[in-house]
Amino acid sequence: MLVAAAIAAGCGGQSPPPSIPVGAPADPESQLIAHLYAAALRFYGNPAHVQVTDAPLDLLDAGEIRVVPGFTGQLLQRFAPDASARADVQVYRALLSVLPEGVAAGDYTTAAEDKPAVAVTERTADEWGGRDVIAVTRRCDDVSVGAVGSTAHPLSVGTCRLPEARRFADAEAMFEALRAGQLDVAWTTTAAPDVPSEVVVLSDKTALIRAENLVPLYRRNELTESQVLALNEIAGVLDAGSLADMRRQVAEGVEPGLVAGQWLDEHPLGVGN
Repeated sequence: MLVAAAIAAGCGGQSPPPSIPVGAPADPESQLIAHLYAAALRFYGNPAHVQVTDAPLDLLDAGEIRVVPGFTGQLLQRFAPDASARADVQVYRALLSVLPEGVAAGDYTTAAEDKPAVAVTERTADEWGGRDVIAVTRRCDDVSVGAVGSTAHPLSVGTCRLPEARRFADAEAMFEALRAGQLDVAWTTTAAPDVPSEVVVLSDKTALIRAENLVPLYRRNELTESQVLALNEIAGVLDAGSLADMRRQVAEGVEPGLVAGQWLDEHPLGVGN
């Protein structure tokens, strides 16, 4: 009876697995992405939470955080500033080759990118005779450029170095100047939630601008195979339109974790993947 009681007590006192920390800086958009991956882990029964920190990549490298999502181009710039890769596959492969020891990368989202993009008016697109950024390169020194605040954007499109951008307080003011003819082009991103419907975002079929695809970094050998698969499933269901819509909700004041959870409820993992 004493042995049976001891066994029962041992089973009853078994502690649950520790929650997996998913790191993110304090800005709401980064927290939204972190909540997506935390929700994916929880979807498959893994306790997970978002840990907000000023330096998530440093903590990942130190082993204090186990998952940090980010964008491939930005991560490559962080680990290899002189890298020249621009196309999505090339950027991802280059990133894999420069990750710190002990850090691995999951699958990147082919449909969910948030790379810098050039916006013009319909009239400008018609006058230029094209809706791809290659049209900008034909007017390298003869375009007026706009950008929002201190937001980083490429200084060049391919080998075309653009004039210095005029800065605006917000996207609304920048797009108003674009519509008024005060600008030829305005920098935005492919998953920006605030691009007016009448504005044309130029495509980039020849990868003149570096790719920015969502990817999870994680501690090598510290997640189970099923946990890594949970992270990778985001790549199969997330697209740029969904990312832009979720960002719009966050910008309107909805809590990032709630937005991520609702999206996952509407797009359950493992269905059709």
